[in-house]
Amino acid sequence: MKEYLVEVISKSLDQFELEKKPEIRIEEPNQPEHGDASTNVAMMLAKPLKNNPRAIAQQIVDGLEYNEKKISAVEIAGPGFINFRFAEDYLFDELAEILTVGSEYGKTDTNNGSKILVEFVSANPTGPLTVGHGRNAVLGDTVSRLLEWTGAKVEREYYFNDAGRQMRVLGKSVQARYLELLGQSDEFPEGGYEGEYIRDIAQALVDELGEDLIDAEDEKPFKEKAEEEIFADISRTLDRMGIKMDSYFNEHSLYEDGKIEETIEKLRELDLAYNKDGAVWFKTTEFGKDKDTVLVKSTGEPTYRLPDIAYHANKLDRGFDLCVDVFGADHIATYPDVLSGIKSLGYDPDKVDVVVYQFVTIVKDGKPFKMSTRKANFVTLDELMDEVGADVTRFFFLMRSPNTHLEFDIAQAKEAGEKNPVFYLQYAHARISSILRKVEEEYDFSGEVDLSKLDHPAEITLIKTLLKFPNTVANAARLREPHHVITFLNQLASDFTSFYHDCRILGEDEKLAQARMELAKAVAQVLRNGLSILGITAPEQM
Repeated sequence: MKEYLVEVISKSLDQFELEKKPEIRIEEPNQPEHGDASTNVAMMLAKPLKNNPRAIAQQIVDGLEYNEKKISAVEIAGPGFINFRFAEDYLFDELAEILTVGSEYGKTDTNNGSKILVEFVSANPTGPLTVGHGRNAVLGDTVSRLLEWTGAKVEREYYFNDAGRQMRVLGKSVQARYLELLGQSDEFPEGGYEGEYIRDIAQALVDELGEDLIDAEDEKPFKEKAEEEIFADISRTLDRMGIKMDSYFNEHSLYEDGKIEETIEKLRELDLAYNKDGAVWFKTTEFGKDKDTVLVKSTGEPTYRLPDIAYHANKLDRGFDLCVDVFGADHIATYPDVLSGIKSLGYDPDKVDVVVYQFVTIVKDGKPFKMSTRKANFVTLDELMDEVGADVTRFFFLMRSPNTHLEFDIAQAKEAGEKNPVFYLQYAHARISSILRKVEEEYDFSGEVDLSKLDHPAEITLIKTLLKFPNTVANAARLREPHHVITFLNQLASDFTSFYHDCRILGEDEKLAQARMELAKAVAQVLRNGLSILGITAPEQM
């Protein structure tokens, strides 16, 4: 309908001598009594046309040519808003469309044909996925689903590094536990990983190889075993959450194929990299920063920025139209330098979109629970799913805007019944499924459905809510904010409750019962569609 209104209004604007037509924005009025859609285009034209916006609005309305089966009324309000009311024929036609397309309803072609890479999780294999990784994982996967619903071909990628100091410490930690299990040593490296999973990996080595590694020259075999076991564990956790990666990219490969050195040399050629105090610096002052930034430390170790610049160049070289990065708030200071770097190398920085999310605080027994992988006082995602289930885990990570801090209250997540926000939506779907089963037992419908029977205000409100779903999905995808889908589903469930309170199905005239049953079917379908975007099941009974 928005596209239709934009087209109709644009044709009416042809009557004015305009150098350039303004962007026609269609919004939903804050108050339902003001109509179903509204535009402020008349006010936007007041200055160029040097006229009163209400007078301009009247001219636009007089010039409108629209289908009266779609639009029942057009009104001017306030300083010059033009409000539209949808015709009931249009509502019934759209309701029939929902029932026809079913699981496809809500999909758009906004990004049709686009090839998009979404990089998320990207935790180095030093331990199991924790709650701290959970928001990244669920947000990245759901943004991917939203983009797929707008027609994009999405590839999910996991970026990791199996080299560097963290991995050496991991290998030494496993080696120490291995020697301890064999009674060879009780020394443990300073700052080592203390989790029980380290002992499990060491035990697996003892079971497989016995004492063969007692005289190992370095930590390499222990690191390799740890990486293998931890990645297998990470994959199982992601599978449990319904997340499937399409590709894995190892940061270390950028060093092996010379891309790191190539990146530095290109920046040097552009006079954007130089040596100072034994380090390599990036001239970020050229991009508005107060001071330049270190790319390679005096120790020879690169900062995160250098491999990230090389990695993003690699992404764009692979032909993606858009690369979406899902980062925690600790990347706020670093990613602008990466964008500056790829722009310097001749890439379009607008092809990289960064979704930054705030961190998660676990609330346990009413108190924040501090987590550390090294000290092993973390809550793993598997432990969380053991406590509350995969559906609740996903929902809680998505229920707030990514840019707001999230408190994950275990007690609230474990609460049964409709007070739990995810169960509220699942109960709504299960309840409709139950109603439909009873209706089918009670009635033997024949003949075509007469949707015009749906003339009760609660029925009309419910249909109008259903019709907002495609636009909700498109907006959530554009903003990379899945919580808008949750807000919509909550409204839909609430409107269904109001409808069912005022408009019974069982015991009604057969034609009316049939029409209301079709409306209930449409609500169940849209609930299923929305929950599937969130990666959450829609049970038929609970």
